[in-house]
Amino acid sequence: MAADENGSSTPTLKKELNLFGVFAVATGTTLSAGFFLLPGLAFQQAGPAVIVAYLIAAAMMVAPMICKVELATAMPKAGGTYFFLDRSLGPVAGTIGGLGSWLALLMKASFALVGMGAYITLFFEDAPIEGIAVALALLFGGVNFLGAKATTRFQIVMVVSLLTLLSWFMLQGTFSIDTARFSGFFDKGGASVFATAGLVFVSYVGVTKVASVAEEVENPQRNLPLGIFLGLGTAVTVYLVGLIVIVGVTPADELEKSLTPVGDAAQSFAGTTGLVLVTIAALFAFMSVANAGIMSSSRYPLAMSRDHLIPPIFRTINKNGIPIVSLVLTVSAIIFCILFVDVLSIAKLAGTFQLVLFALLCFAVIVMRESNIESYDPSFRTPLYPWIPLAGILGPCWLISQMGTGPTLFAVGMVVVGVVWFFAYASKRIDRGGAIYHVFARLGQRRFDGLDTELRGIMKERGLRADDPFDEVVVTSEIMEAGEGMDFEEMTAKAAERLAPLVGIDADRIASQFLEGTRVGATPVTRGVALPHLRLPNISRPYLVVVRSRQGISIDVGESMPSKTSHRDVRAIFFLVSPVGDPALHLRILAQLAGCVEQEGFQDAWTSARSHQALREVLLRDDRYLSLVLEPGSPAEAIAGFKIRDVAFPAGSLIALVRRGSRTLVPTGSLQLESDDRLTVIGDEEAIATLKATYLPEPPAIPPA
Repeated sequence: MAADENGSSTPTLKKELNLFGVFAVATGTTLSAGFFLLPGLAFQQAGPAVIVAYLIAAAMMVAPMICKVELATAMPKAGGTYFFLDRSLGPVAGTIGGLGSWLALLMKASFALVGMGAYITLFFEDAPIEGIAVALALLFGGVNFLGAKATTRFQIVMVVSLLTLLSWFMLQGTFSIDTARFSGFFDKGGASVFATAGLVFVSYVGVTKVASVAEEVENPQRNLPLGIFLGLGTAVTVYLVGLIVIVGVTPADELEKSLTPVGDAAQSFAGTTGLVLVTIAALFAFMSVANAGIMSSSRYPLAMSRDHLIPPIFRTINKNGIPIVSLVLTVSAIIFCILFVDVLSIAKLAGTFQLVLFALLCFAVIVMRESNIESYDPSFRTPLYPWIPLAGILGPCWLISQMGTGPTLFAVGMVVVGVVWFFAYASKRIDRGGAIYHVFARLGQRRFDGLDTELRGIMKERGLRADDPFDEVVVTSEIMEAGEGMDFEEMTAKAAERLAPLVGIDADRIASQFLEGTRVGATPVTRGVALPHLRLPNISRPYLVVVRSRQGISIDVGESMPSKTSHRDVRAIFFLVSPVGDPALHLRILAQLAGCVEQEGFQDAWTSARSHQALREVLLRDDRYLSLVLEPGSPAEAIAGFKIRDVAFPAGSLIALVRRGSRTLVPTGSLQLESDDRLTVIGDEEAIATLKATYLPEPPAIPPA
């Protein structure tokens, strides 16, 4: 559960998408009409240079994609584009982006379903296209109802099948290419190539739609950027090689008129068998777009409802972790579009609005960077800042100018609809601003401090980065036991004495800064734990002093109102100091400590721990540490008698502490291990999993009686 802006709890989505799932969604939303329908129309405009046009379009996609990845790794929340625009540019921009993205996505899904119906009629001429499309919408809605994991598994099957068939098409087709068909490569002129790039740009826009389900991604810091980049790389490869095959095997006069260019190309070198296989591939492509489109678009009403921009009923999440009301609305809207709207025309217009959103997202990156919010902590940062975001703003604007009056008016209309809805419904229900107010604050204007609080909450949900030294900080922490009757000021002075030689600053100065932070309300206190913290200059790493009090320590904590304090009793105090030059790391460690405190059973484990080593292990991440006892008769006894430097542990693991009886020993390379030693080992997930499998095997199953 998470808290909304009013402090009430709201249900959260399950994190069920791994790297391959992200890749499948990103790829599946990209390889559809851009490959199976557009090449013929694009060839008519640019000739053989259509290949260059697709490459130009891909290059123009890079800047918006990179900017969106930065925002997604900083704010991996449901709603993607909506959430990024709302938190950066404010709720008006968020409303416009949310409603427009939802409409554009469901239009694209509707178009894909109609396209599937059309392909099916190649085999069943009298089959009703709309009826087939509606049935498929209900089918994919049912798949999405089962949860993100089931939806993604279905998506993976379709994408793998699609890529397998396309690999056959590209490999087989290369043997039939006639290089003479590439003569007169630029005969249509350079201007036509750039105009065609604007036409086919929409072929790539789906690659970033997975950001709308970022809240459901495992380890979003790694899996989101890597999955999206792999998706774009796959799409560019398929478009480039596929177009070379299409142009190289199809006569120019036939390709110019073709609405099924891939099918025509396959039939030319593989006959009816090739046509059937490519048609199946097209069905997989449209199915993956429709499935991923329903999944992605249904998260927009959920995110907007959480923020009170649309009615609260849309934030309902069922036991499968699915925004059920939002999903039903999305599927119903898709069915309405299939039955009553010219989907092809509107889908093209919706593509123009996507360009507007891309430009706004690139501007959002500039706003977030210039806001100087310390809790804005993307794991991926846009390189060559601010030039890439600026290119991402100018590129879509130029493409819109090439698309004519109709698409431009449609984009303006969508903006108007968003503004009208915000002031008619949402404006009186929220009191929130975006990061843009933090930029204004530098010019003497107002700012919205609630955003920093929300971003800190997101940091806690998101967790640490893979290379954060949290475990090293914990295992090297100083541990103190508070005696009966000791107060907070006395323990602060003792903690400062422990820290002073480590950071090279006078103990009295450190203590006074801790106490001042507590007095003004900068010390988080939650569930019986206080977290005084400082950032200091001229230190190379974070340091931690941990205090345990079995009886409890009284602490007066300042609140937002001047001269007002609240009285708290705590059983643990974590004194953290970090380098002043890395505020994001400082906040991530604080967030991880706070997350440990909120785990069920923390207080019992904390008060019952019998040694300082056991106290540290309460704070360590389960998948990043192993407590190993060299008991006689156990697999771990095999390393007793060896010096630490001779123990063949896997790369990425480290013996951090050795407990021998009542003593804690420094784990130097020359230390010889003995039976009954207790080792605390830290490392990456893979290394710890290997150690657990080697030294802590699962007990044999007990056969049934």
